[in-house]
Amino acid sequence: MTVMILGLLIFLGIHSVRIFADDWRTAQIRRLGLLPWKAGYAVVSVIGLAIAIWGYGQMRLDPIWIWFPPTGLRHAVALLMIPAFILLVAAYVPGNHIKAKLGHPMVLAVKVWALSHLLANGRLGDIVFFGAFLAWAVLDFRSARRRQPAPQTTPRMAGTAITVVGGLIAYYLFAFHLHVWVTGVPVM
Repeated sequence: MTVMILGLLIFLGIHSVRIFADDWRTAQIRRLGLLPWKAGYAVVSVIGLAIAIWGYGQMRLDPIWIWFPPTGLRHAVALLMIPAFILLVAAYVPGNHIKAKLGHPMVLAVKVWALSHLLANGRLGDIVFFGAFLAWAVLDFRSARRRQPAPQTTPRMAGTAITVVGGLIAYYLFAFHLHVWVTGVPVM
């Protein structure tokens, strides 16, 4: 579990710079330039995420059970992941009503993903892994709401339709084809 926690600290740590040290982040972008900052950020993120995922897989080999969730909660996760994928896609599709209304749909997607997975997983490692992401998403959402909002494009029905359809397609592909490959766990 130590490896997983190290990966989480790296990944969520770099993603928390804007929450806890926004002035320092701004100074580094000014000093280095936006592209080098983004490149370094991406490298640290990928390393941290890879370590966290590898550590998560190792934790599953010798689990410590805290509770045994009812099987029905797996169905709840499957349902909750539909809006999570739509929110994730909303972060990238310009001119959709979801992003215009919520402001930070990707962070909300992480909240839904983490909370739903906490409901259906009772191992200590699962609680640490998904709990860390949920805590980060709560803090990041609050921090993002306090900052000056980025200018939005005018929402259009076409952008919203693309968002919903794209989210449903992404959900289908991940739930029915990629989840087992990525996690080793079938959706149902």
